[in-house]
Amino acid sequence: MFANCIDRFRALFLSILLLSCLTVPALAGPFEDSVAKFANDEFSDTEAAIGEVAASGNVLASPIISALQDGRLSADPDSKKVFITRTDGKIVDATTGAAVDKLPDNAAAVRLNNRLRRTVEAALGGLTLLSPDPAKRLAAAQSVFKSHEENLLPTVEAALAKENVKSVKQAFAEARAAIILFKSDASDSDKLDAVAVVKARGDQEALALLTGLGADQPPLVANAAASAVSSIQSNLAMWSMVQNAWYGLSLGSVLLLAAIGLAITFGVMGVINMAHGEMVMLGAYTTFVVQEVIRSRYPALFDYSLLIAVPLAFLVAGLIGVVIERTIIRFLYGRPLETLLATWGLSLVLQQAVRTAFGPTNREVGNPSWMSGAFELGQITITYNRLWILCFTLAVFAILLAMLRYTALGLEMRAVTQNRRMAASMGIATSRVDALTFGLGSGIAGIAGVALSQIDNVSPNLGQSYIIDSFMVVVFGGVGNLWGTLVGAFTLGIANKFLEPVAGAVLGKIAILVLIILFIQKRPRGLFALKGRAVEA
Repeated sequence: MFANCIDRFRALFLSILLLSCLTVPALAGPFEDSVAKFANDEFSDTEAAIGEVAASGNVLASPIISALQDGRLSADPDSKKVFITRTDGKIVDATTGAAVDKLPDNAAAVRLNNRLRRTVEAALGGLTLLSPDPAKRLAAAQSVFKSHEENLLPTVEAALAKENVKSVKQAFAEARAAIILFKSDASDSDKLDAVAVVKARGDQEALALLTGLGADQPPLVANAAASAVSSIQSNLAMWSMVQNAWYGLSLGSVLLLAAIGLAITFGVMGVINMAHGEMVMLGAYTTFVVQEVIRSRYPALFDYSLLIAVPLAFLVAGLIGVVIERTIIRFLYGRPLETLLATWGLSLVLQQAVRTAFGPTNREVGNPSWMSGAFELGQITITYNRLWILCFTLAVFAILLAMLRYTALGLEMRAVTQNRRMAASMGIATSRVDALTFGLGSGIAGIAGVALSQIDNVSPNLGQSYIIDSFMVVVFGGVGNLWGTLVGAFTLGIANKFLEPVAGAVLGKIAILVLIILFIQKRPRGLFALKGRAVEA
């Protein structure tokens, strides 16, 4: 009986204790206190809350700040509760993650101003500083470098201490230096070390960071920053020249690819072929047709579409070139003005034929994966499509030189170029050489169209953009001389890109044209003169 009373009394005591625990309100922790500051509707409290939440390490920190950035964070000023509206429309309590049926009537979105938006971006960057993905850590470090938020310094230093990837570790070091530069209580020696780190980075962002330092810096730090700014500006000026040189090489490769076929027909045959640009256009449309067939029937082969289009474009443009020579050009040899007018009329016919077949609008030609994107080299950006076009152009040039030097057709072409009458007397069929030469030049223009389809609009007017420049390259380099065409294309391309920043695109091209006219006055046969039928005449 006594034991029964003891057991009942113990059960009653435990029940009362449990009931009291359930009725006593839970004490709020540091994270909950930080989140509650969003409900104060004060920018200063919101800024403090952002920093504290980001530094808390809580799993809800990232969703809270992301919701704040997107305008999905709401707060009730009466209950001091904060809510997240998720992207799927569901509402959760920001401190616990528990689902909520609906927002309180007094809840309103937490306000942001421009300064707080920068703070939010920096906080989101800080939250990914310890991400397991190196790419995300790198992006976060670069974001912190731009924002240099002081409250992220402990996180950056912790991430720097355990980082193993070299490029990411360097980005963390630069982010730490940016924060220290703007930290009011940092020592002079720390700031000098930070200036050295930012100077070593040496890009536009480093320059902007150093020039943005306030005038209240200590003399040693101010002098070091001024010296670093001067050094970075000199370095960037040099890299700007390198970038212009790369642009010039890129433009030169395009000009060479468009002009190399013209150099053959103009040099060997003396024909002013105004329809050469249309051969380029036909090559581009061949690429379009090949890609359309691959997209509809063999999509897995899309990355090989250009490799398939190159021989087809050569054959299409080459065969059309042979037909043009046999039906029109062969009757106009020795009459350059008539060939100019005839081929100009032919170019209009070809343009209208393409408009009728494909329509007047631009056609989409896609970039294979291996020609998409870009990479950084020092302080310059190199796109893969331009790099591959440069390599392709040099390969075409090398193959053409080998063909002219080591094949029977090449030997006959060189013989006809140097002395047509003597070549004919030695039994070379000059009419056959003319047809094959015109076809070869047209075929090379066709494969030029394959390359140009990757960087220009594929339209019936594509060839008109390059015909005048092609003639300038051929005349400047030396009629019929392939090495002259190579030097002329790259010289004009680089000169054009160095003149554009100074004079503008239109005036730069006019200046190039004037310089070529003056040059031809002194050297009518171009940079590398080649004896041929046109000269003998």
